[in-house]
Amino acid sequence: MESRPKVTPLVRPAARRSHVPPLGVHPTPDGGVDVAVAAAHADGVELCLVDVVDPDRDAHDPQRYAERRVVLDGPTYGVWHAHVPDVRPGQRYGFRVHGAWDPEAGQRHNPAKLLVDPYARGIVGDVAYGPETLGAVSTLVDGDGDGEDPGRWVAERYGAPDERDSLAFVPHSVVVASQPAPPPLSRPRVPWADTVVYEAHVRGLTMQHPDVPPELRGTYAGVAHPATIAHLQDLGVTTLELLPVHASTSEPWLAGRGLTNYWGYSTLGFFAPHAPYATRAAQDAGAAAVLDEVRGMVHLLHEAGIEVLLDVVYNHTCEGGDDGLHVAWRGLDNAGYYLHDGASPAALADVTGTGNSLDFRRPRVVQLALDSLRYWAEVVGVDGFRFDLAVTLGRGSHGFSPDHPFLVALQTDPVLSGLKLVAEPWDVGPGGWQTGQFPPPMAEWNDRFRDAARGFWLDAPRQGSHGRDMHGLRELTTRLAGSADLFGHSDPPLMRGPVASVNYVTAHDGFTLADLVAYDHKHNEANGEGNRDGSDHNLSWNHGVEGHAPDGEGDPDTTTEPWSAVVPLRRGSQRNLLATLLLSAGTPMLTAGDESGRTQGGNNNAYTQDDATTWLDWGWRTSDDTAAARDLYATTRFLLALRREHAALRADSFFLGTPRPGEDVPDLLWFTAEGTPMDRDAWNVAGRRTVQMLRHGPGDGDAHVLLVLNGALDDVPVTLAPAPEGTAWERVWSSTWDRPEPPADDEPEDVVLESLSVELFLGR
Repeated sequence: MESRPKVTPLVRPAARRSHVPPLGVHPTPDGGVDVAVAAAHADGVELCLVDVVDPDRDAHDPQRYAERRVVLDGPTYGVWHAHVPDVRPGQRYGFRVHGAWDPEAGQRHNPAKLLVDPYARGIVGDVAYGPETLGAVSTLVDGDGDGEDPGRWVAERYGAPDERDSLAFVPHSVVVASQPAPPPLSRPRVPWADTVVYEAHVRGLTMQHPDVPPELRGTYAGVAHPATIAHLQDLGVTTLELLPVHASTSEPWLAGRGLTNYWGYSTLGFFAPHAPYATRAAQDAGAAAVLDEVRGMVHLLHEAGIEVLLDVVYNHTCEGGDDGLHVAWRGLDNAGYYLHDGASPAALADVTGTGNSLDFRRPRVVQLALDSLRYWAEVVGVDGFRFDLAVTLGRGSHGFSPDHPFLVALQTDPVLSGLKLVAEPWDVGPGGWQTGQFPPPMAEWNDRFRDAARGFWLDAPRQGSHGRDMHGLRELTTRLAGSADLFGHSDPPLMRGPVASVNYVTAHDGFTLADLVAYDHKHNEANGEGNRDGSDHNLSWNHGVEGHAPDGEGDPDTTTEPWSAVVPLRRGSQRNLLATLLLSAGTPMLTAGDESGRTQGGNNNAYTQDDATTWLDWGWRTSDDTAAARDLYATTRFLLALRREHAALRADSFFLGTPRPGEDVPDLLWFTAEGTPMDRDAWNVAGRRTVQMLRHGPGDGDAHVLLVLNGALDDVPVTLAPAPEGTAWERVWSSTWDRPEPPADDEPEDVVLESLSVELFLGR
């Protein structure tokens, strides 16, 4: 006989309430809770209060739990609700939903399955990947046959409902007391023009940090530890962008192979923080303590002057396709939450590559995202969000629209419109590439910048080394100047400015900076997909030898051939890419570890690697064998200091090539290697790979900046552009220098730029 948790009889609320409370479960002063959940197509909904009655039993043993059920009133405009007395913070709960089981019409109500509250402020437990967590009857799909992959249970797409109770096999929602908002003046409010974004993973950032206590490593508290903050401040970072911290779970096929979705792009709850990133003490203390640790992290970062952005995934959930999990939205209102193709039988429309996409044509989906964003902004105190696959969030009945209600709400909401909002401006659906099309005040990841920088410094030289033509100068210079071609289209024109372009060369998804210059091909075997996953369009260059040198690419003077020739070239390429990123107009984003040469061994899709592959290695700070890493760090720090100190490197508005009001010199000029202005004919010279970019300081006393780039495979004599009146050029940095330390007698007039190099001059 199947074992089930103990269930007390159904209880109806003492009285109907005269209004519909806010969605979720919220404690009230009388010691009870107000409950509301959207399930528009359901025939009935029960609040299930779950108690642990035998804590010595396994977490997935049904005899561990007892269950009390309360029938909710409704539906009122699709919402089921009640006031339930005698429910305190810390109480576990979930929902059971009664209604039609008609998968061909998109309806998948199954009261045997306990469902997570989409508005839960806390979530405890994990998913047991078996037939109990699937809504329909299922079959076991064989794995690889060698014991490493035992296979996984797959629900029949239009099968009958599975009647096994899921209470012991799914996470439980937790009632969390209302939290006061953080002080309104605690936000650093860094201007966009001064912003430097640092993309990091909560766990990977500190898992190997020797100065962070072991019990804090890989946690929210570890991110806020003084040693971590000191690194960010010393480097010159203003804004920490964290990979997803919403509660998440792994895909069933990953769990079957003993892997996890390390990145966290598989959301289980849009309000609850991911509990495993909290300290063990906070997890043991309960959901409220986990939330407090997240709030404390944000507060300490704010005290250090560092903003916090969250990478948020509102485009899909952890439930996957029709054959996937049945743990929340699918059982509440499958047709109301998920995008369907409109056919009969109903089938999910997938524009995210995950099997399920949330339907932002539905008001409840838009409300869910906006309510979640406001919660993290007002209660947790974060400073902004990066929206994963943001095109999905702007899809209406006729595809993407910048006037989509969700995007209009972001522009006008009194809480959200004042935050930093960043779109990943694509998805995998029709018309999915929309870089430059999002409305202000949103910024966007600029993939054109990424490809231009990689193409100019890596792919073109790789082609040239095989005797092929080398191009890319016009594309790169457009990106250096702030990408007005992408972000200048607005009403009125040019209002977004170059800060709308979030410039990046690498991100969590793809090669690290060190791997970008060491691999021509991805090496993703550890991900378990036969190296089929990850992009094949990397625009990378191994400089002649695939992989890193056996000694970790230490001092090239002591490295055997061919490494003694290859390693210095790779270091120079890293510096060229960093200079392009950090000295361009726009908002730069660094990937954590690129400043010290972090490698993932050529894995360009390391989302399954929760180990030293993805964790930052902090040994470079002290080891005698890591001088190159310290040099790279010093270079990154120096370039960021230059950006911080010189206004000409922090453009807040687009360059026009004409004088600013009250000035008599153009804000931006381009020159040839011979020191003559770039005219139309000069721009059209095939194969041109050398250019000078002169940016005049925007105010009295501000230094002028001359950036000289040589992307040719040969050294090129350069006659420096005329210095503005009353100034002389001083060379302050060259990518040919291992460390940012110019020679004492360096007084340039006519210079020779080495092949594939960048030099920066200041006119004071």
